Formats: sequence, C-alpha cells, structure tokens
Amino acid sequence: MYGSTERLILGSLVVVYFFFLFGVSFYIHKTSIRTYDDYNVAGRSVSIFPLVLTFVGTAVGGATLLGFMQNGFLYGMGQQWLNLAIAISGILTLGFLLKKIRILGEKYHMVTIADFTVLRFGEGARIPTVISVLVANCSLTGMQFAAIATVLNLTMGLDITTGILISWVLLTLKTYYGGMKSVIWQDAFHGTIQTIGIFVLFVTVIIASGGLQEVSRQAALANQNDFLSILGIAPSEVLVYLLTIGAYQFVRQDLWQRFWAAGSAKIARNGYWISIILTFITGVFIISTGVMGRFGLNLGEIEASLTYYTIIGEVFSFPMVVVMIIALLATVISTADSFCMAGASSIINDIIKPRLEETPDLDSRLLKYSRVSVVLVSVFSLFLALYIPQLVSLWVTGAAMLVSSLLAPVLAGLFWKKATRLGGTLAMWVGLIVAVIWQILGHPFGLHPIFVGFPISICLVIFVSLATNDTSYDI
Repeated sequence: MYGSTERLILGSLVVVYFFFLFGVSFYIHKTSIRTYDDYNVAGRSVSIFPLVLTFVGTAVGGATLLGFMQNGFLYGMGQQWLNLAIAISGILTLGFLLKKIRILGEKYHMVTIADFTVLRFGEGARIPTVISVLVANCSLTGMQFAAIATVLNLTMGLDITTGILISWVLLTLKTYYGGMKSVIWQDAFHGTIQTIGIFVLFVTVIIASGGLQEVSRQAALANQNDFLSILGIAPSEVLVYLLTIGAYQFVRQDLWQRFWAAGSAKIARNGYWISIILTFITGVFIISTGVMGRFGLNLGEIEASLTYYTIIGEVFSFPMVVVMIIALLATVISTADSFCMAGASSIINDIIKPRLEETPDLDSRLLKYSRVSVVLVSVFSLFLALYIPQLVSLWVTGAAMLVSSLLAPVLAGLFWKKATRLGGTLAMWVGLIVAVIWQILGHPFGLHPIFVGFPISICLVIFVSLATNDTSYDI
C-alpha cells in the first residue's frame, strides 16, 4: 500500500507519537499520581473539557472508525442503527441512570460496578460481576492491540505478531505509569484529533464525490436506492443492535468510572450529554463516509477491511494520509488504555482490596497493586490477541455476559426496592452461565446469547425477589 520511503516516514512518526504519549504519562506519574483514587478515578476532579473528550474518545474506538466505515461501504445507511443504538442508550443513561450512579458513587466512594452490586446484593454478586467485566474489557483491550498491529503492518510492514507485541509494550508502559488521570487527559488530546480528522475526511469525501446529489444519482443508476435509506435494514437486525451494542452501554464500567471521576455531578451530566451529541454526529460521518466510498468515489470491489485506508488514499495526498493515520492511532489508543484501566480496576478493587488489612500504608499499597493489575490485564489481553483468532467473537461473548448477567440485576437494584440479594445474585450467575453455554454451543436456533440469557435473568430477578424478602434496598 505504501512505498519504502513512505513507510519510513510513517514508521518514524508512529514511534515519535508513542514516545510522546509515554512522556506525558510519565510526567503525570511524577507530578499528579499520589493516591489510589488519583490512579483509578483521576482523583474525582476531572473538569468538563477533558471529560467530554474522554467520553467521545472511549466511545469512538478503532471498531467504530474502521468497522462502522466498513459496514457503511458494504451495507449502506441502514447501518446508522448501529450509531442510533448507542445514542438511544446514552439518552436513557443520561435521563435515568447517571444521577443515581453518581450519588451512590459519591456516598460509598465507588470505583467499579462490583462496588454497587456487592453493596446491593451481597458478596455473592462479586464474582459474576468481576468475571463479566474482565472478559469483556480484556477482549476489547486485545482487539485494540490487534488493531494497532494492523496499522503497523500497513504502514511499516511489520508482521502482525510483532505489531501486537510492540503495541502491548508501549500501551502497557504508558498506562502503568499514568493511570486513569493520564488516560483521561490523553483522551482529551486524542478526542480532539480524531473528531477533527473524521470531520475533515467526511467533508473531503463529499467534495470528491461531487456532492450528495451525485451520490444519490449513482445509487439510482445502480438501482440501489435502498442503500441510501436508513430503513434499508431488517427489523431483526435493529433489535440485535439495540439489545447488544445499545444495552451494553448501560453496564460499561469505564463509563461509570468517568461519571465518578467528574469534579461534580453537574460536570458529569453536562459532559455526558455533550459527548452523546458529538459521538452521534461522529458516527453519522463515519458510516456516511463508507457509503460515499461506494457511491461517490466509486471504489468498486476492494478489500472491505481496508475501507478506511483506501478512502484516505483516494482523496488525500501523502502528507494528509500521515495525519489521518495519526488520527486512527489516536482513536484506537484512546479506547485501548481505557478498557485496560477498567479491567485493572476490577482486579485491584474487587479481588485484591477486600483481602488487604487496614493499615496506615493501605493507600500506597493499593496504588502499587493497581499498577500490578494493569500489567496482569495487559498480559491476559496480549494472550487473547495472540492465541485466540476469534477475538471479535470473544468480545461478543463478553458483551453478552455483561448484559445477560448484570443488566437486569443492576437496573432492578437501582430502581426496584423489592429486588432482593438472592434474586439479584441468582439472576447474575444464571444469566452469565447461560450466555457462555449458548455461545459455546454456537447460537442454537440462530439465537444470540443475549436473547436467551437476558430474558432468563429478568425473570429470575423479578420472580425470586417476589418470593423472598430482605432489606438490601436500604442503601
């Protein structure tokens, strides 16, 4: 795709960029990381500007930029339902969940979702929560290692295995030293780059396509008007998006942690609604750019997984291609370190911390073990990236586990006073086990694991809670 000179330039810039990010993390490590809270929830003092951009930077990852654009190119504007599912869940979270999550987080000094589930449903809820969160976040982190490796392969000619190892080392080092505070401030930088880059690409592709009317004309000539319709998608697919990608947003640990990291409830609320709008607009631009790659740029039959690279190579000169590669790296890195931190928080906060004795140096020990947890999560993620080829399937399983295990009990715990410890815990375990078994069996009857595990979890939390009684709601 690129010549030897171009690869040398791209490779050099990628190396410089990574060293810059590591330098920022090390500086934050030396000047700002003093406590366990500093490392895991950015000292609970994040202002609105970095908060908005860390919301956007985490929501718009490599899977969004590369995957949504590829889907737009292959299937058309109906793929906007991917984007709408995230937006709808964001609006519901803003309207009904954020305030409660924030209040409980402040009152009980929460760091992870397990802090809530254990508080509401007892110790029996800890393990299923941790398993679900860890599998989802480790597979997502591994996916980002693989995504960066693909960038290094295309730009520098490195083989994928070497690229995964390099991305693992660099991302682990920068996350190890900087923690959540570094992640959020770097997300502010990355979020700016990716948002501007995607907007510039969208406008450039419209101009290169001859305008939206020309795109419509070409689709009509090809007798594919449905390709440009948002309704050009089966209702069953819409339902899948809403119950997987959409429902997953409600129990994303990295999202809850950012609600708690905000300097105040007002900053959390305002930052989140602004990010919902920016993320939705960004998603519209990404999918539409893929659509215009087919009808507008007339790219023809290309390797679908290379849609992003093909489009930027078609409309930009090499100096701008360099900028867009950096924008892609910013997009991937902003999600990789966020998911790594989310998984590490579950290890230190939910597995290690409950087993430590209260001593004067407890906070310093927690800070040390937090960094160890980052290494553990990154090593497990590396293993997944190297040895499990169906990494996307693993992530789908992780998302199914999260939704099937946690969504119904978490919502019941937040809003239904009659939800009991037994009802919540049983719903978590059974939903988790059913989702895993259904995935292993290969989706019998063509049903996604969420369509089996989630309804069972709902029924259990309702009927078992009605059949039992306790005072667990009094929190």
